[in-house]
Amino acid sequence: MKKILFILSIISLTVVTNSCESDITSLNEDPKHPTVVPSGLLVASAEQELISQLLTPNVNNNIARFFTQQWAQTTYIDESNYDMVTRPIPRNHYNRMMASSSAVSYSPGVLSALRDAKQSLQNEGLDAVKKGNNEAIIELISVYTWANLVDTYGDVPYFGALKAVAGANNASEIPYDDAKTIYLDLIKRIDAANTMININQSGYTDDIFYKGNMSKWKKMANSLKFRLAVTLADVEPALSKSYAEAAYNAGLFDNKDDNWGLSAFPSGLFANPVYQEAIQSGRNDFVPSDVLVDYMNSTTDPRRDRWFTKIGGVYKGGIYGSNNSFAGYSHMTSPKTDVNGNPEVGSDGSYMLITENAQGFLLDYTEISFLRAEAAARGYNVGGTAATLYANAITASMSEYGISSANTTAFIAANPFNASNWKQAIGFQAWVAMFNKGFQAWNFARRLDYPVFVNPADSAVDDVPVRMKYSDQEYLLNKNNVTAAAQKIGGDKVTTKVFWDVF
Repeated sequence: MKKILFILSIISLTVVTNSCESDITSLNEDPKHPTVVPSGLLVASAEQELISQLLTPNVNNNIARFFTQQWAQTTYIDESNYDMVTRPIPRNHYNRMMASSSAVSYSPGVLSALRDAKQSLQNEGLDAVKKGNNEAIIELISVYTWANLVDTYGDVPYFGALKAVAGANNASEIPYDDAKTIYLDLIKRIDAANTMININQSGYTDDIFYKGNMSKWKKMANSLKFRLAVTLADVEPALSKSYAEAAYNAGLFDNKDDNWGLSAFPSGLFANPVYQEAIQSGRNDFVPSDVLVDYMNSTTDPRRDRWFTKIGGVYKGGIYGSNNSFAGYSHMTSPKTDVNGNPEVGSDGSYMLITENAQGFLLDYTEISFLRAEAAARGYNVGGTAATLYANAITASMSEYGISSANTTAFIAANPFNASNWKQAIGFQAWVAMFNKGFQAWNFARRLDYPVFVNPADSAVDDVPVRMKYSDQEYLLNKNNVTAAAQKIGGDKVTTKVFWDVF
């Protein structure tokens, strides 16, 4: 395992260096002399890059926690005011997810690594069952990544991406495809991958999430389909209901042991990226925001006792979009020390939210539980009433962070399901439960329209972002296509809604 992680750290370093210092085409290598890398290591590389990018709070790469106003900044506040130009955040996210949209040879980003893994897999001499399991793993990670790109930007290059010949004229000029068309194709790909899975044999042993356990991958496939299906609810209600019910009947995550990601990051080179940025860096850039903490105070949420330290005997969030003294507000619990040299732990014990080995999940039981509550509220048949599933979802989140059954029961009784405004009830509780899971929280908030966020006074944009603008490099390398795409979706603005966000 240490050897694999060492290889992955070198691959990841290459990605970061390239994304910061050169444009997307500089990742191309000579297609006549490609680097031969086992497909299993490419899959592990893709998983590492994906989880690192989606979990990191590095303001060069991922500011989703500011889109949902759950974190606040201290000294540098450009990103919480939605300045995504000074640091080219849309470019960096797109490049790390896509890596090289035109290259045919090895490049270590998520989608291009998966493309190369699929190519390498064909020549590895595996039996049909093993090969099918491995290909299903590649497909499911790819679908998850493509869905994130659509959820982030809207229309993107899809059907023609990752197929052009490196070095050819106009190799980077790839048409953009309709976002809803992509989504529907992704669901078809999930179904096809699901049929490849044979739970009686393992998949990749290099798989860092499930270690090749195909029973878990099958649940992941169904749960991913369920997420995409519910996301379609307001734009394709009939299809959404059909897909969601089919996924539920096929078997979703049963408990937190099914979560897709890492229950604990391995020590050493591959630490939790939140820990790397917030603790290991030695910086004091982030505090929980007043938007989140004030709401949790209003509901007497017991998760505060695990997530945050107190300041002056109370939980106090930093003012969102403003400068905040790090010493003047609550902190997220971690090994950081207070003025007396004591670790900043939760008030109910020694719990620390942010540690080197802290969990990190990209799709989990808590999220699926809230999606089930939402689906039931929309009239889908997913195994319970909306009120029951709402309570179950809150319980799943409380359990995730070690909150007692008594405190959970009391919280649900004080914050019951509101059938007359279920979007508000589920929206607020899902937003809290998705704390520190930026992209997941953003999807819930956009689809359910709760909470309603206020644009900071010094914001660099017209309103709180519901979409990320296209990469600036696309206007250099793929100008005609990105310009046409921007016009089609209603303008390349952060206020232009993605196709499924219709209200």
